[in-house]
Amino acid sequence: MRLAFGECVLDSDRRELFRGSEAVAAAPQVFDLLLYLVENRRRVVSRDDLLDAVWGGRIVSESTLASHVNAVRRAIGDSGQDQRLVRTVARKGFRFVGEVSEVVGGDGPGVPGGEADLPAEPAAVLPLPDRPSIAVLPFVNLSGDPDQDYFADGVVEDIITALSHIRWLFVIARNSSFTYKNRAVDVRRVGRELGVRYVLEGSLRRTPGRVRITAQLIDATTGIHVSADRFDGTLDDIFELQDQVASSVVGAIARQLERAEIERARRKPTRSLDAYDYYLRGMAHLHQGSREDMDLALPLFRQAVQLDPGFASAYAMAAWCHFWRKVNGWMTDRERESAEGIRLARLAVELGRDDPVALTRSGHALGHLLGDLDGGIALLDRALALDSNLAAAWFLGGFLRAWRGEPEDAIAHFSRAMRLSPLDPETYRMQAGMALAHLLAGRFDAASSWAEKAFRDLPSFLMVIGIIAASHALAGRSEEAERAMRRLRQLDPRLQVSDLRQWLPIRRSEDLAMLAEGLRRAGLPEGPGPG
Repeated sequence: MRLAFGECVLDSDRRELFRGSEAVAAAPQVFDLLLYLVENRRRVVSRDDLLDAVWGGRIVSESTLASHVNAVRRAIGDSGQDQRLVRTVARKGFRFVGEVSEVVGGDGPGVPGGEADLPAEPAAVLPLPDRPSIAVLPFVNLSGDPDQDYFADGVVEDIITALSHIRWLFVIARNSSFTYKNRAVDVRRVGRELGVRYVLEGSLRRTPGRVRITAQLIDATTGIHVSADRFDGTLDDIFELQDQVASSVVGAIARQLERAEIERARRKPTRSLDAYDYYLRGMAHLHQGSREDMDLALPLFRQAVQLDPGFASAYAMAAWCHFWRKVNGWMTDRERESAEGIRLARLAVELGRDDPVALTRSGHALGHLLGDLDGGIALLDRALALDSNLAAAWFLGGFLRAWRGEPEDAIAHFSRAMRLSPLDPETYRMQAGMALAHLLAGRFDAASSWAEKAFRDLPSFLMVIGIIAASHALAGRSEEAERAMRRLRQLDPRLQVSDLRQWLPIRRSEDLAMLAEGLRRAGLPEGPGPG
């Protein structure tokens, strides 16, 4: 039976999935999950239903289930934000909500009428930068185990990082590249959507003790393959293999570069593969941003530094988890947890003076947890001197500049981050920064507009909800402000106006007064007075 929905056709007999005319690679359990959702589209299916149907009742973790649902969405061109086809029903489960029809006759993948065979044009075509530019797409995991996706993803992240150290090369950030994961793509379209000349794609197969990486560099303006390589080795050689891929790409783009330029692409975060494995698992949770994911990420980063006490990036990410807990009101002992975050960030700076990732996350954490905005900005500026393509350094630097009272400079930083990572699934952080900067610049309509975009992606982002409430109140929209305040009070009933300086590192008294007045008008309690 062949079922058509959107631009997709699902062939249950042949176990094939097509988007347009392109076959989509889907792991067996991902395919089974999609088929079950489509066949049961008239009802909400619970977590237990999915475990019985797809995993035979075997107990699997929430993160495994979530990763498979996300893989289904990516395969059919949906997302957790849009939910056009697969909708999450809070506390109930999931439901397939797309319109489905049965395709009768024919052997091809197309939907009757042929519309699914016509790829939609991107909404906008980004111009090419004035220097060589590249996007590294997620590598296909050929290991046969979807739970090994994190390892393939981590290898690609390190290749992106290595390439980003080359200052003349414009490198698209990891999160924009990863929007193409589990999708059959036309590299020429990718080049237009991301505004790059080159695309690197590949695969990774991990077997006990060994790994094989294949990679091919494609000129996205023509679709012509520039080079293709295969790299085999033991897991002990994984970092050397990553270096080989990065060096091969650099050489194909500009073979006249001297060896010293290629060597700058070679950076190993740690010599301990076990520590690195824990770090990758922690990063997979950190990208999600929920309270539950932070609770899972922190012990994984701790495991990484226990195995490799010199692993600067792992210390920095652990420190950043503490910052994220603080800004969302999740800390149970603010003084103790803030002190631990500061300790970890200082260790990261000490150990990672030439590590832009460590400097970025630890510098931002110190700026927020310690209130040292100047010191934090100095660390972020050093990170950008080492890696000018690091989108996180641009947008986190924007936050610290906004808190320091420089909203226009902050907006420039957020804009640069968005250009480096135009399809970032965590764009909500950049949108939140834009909202903050416009609020502090007195542009309340722009502030509420940006904040509401961020809210749609992460409804638990406490600072964003505070900006929505304050900007609406200061613009005279009391009903919208009160609605946002009710949401804020649900998430953190302890927050009061008198807590603002402890909550957010606002330097200028006039900025603090404006935010306080907006939240006060929206209905935030004042807090204990003098005496």
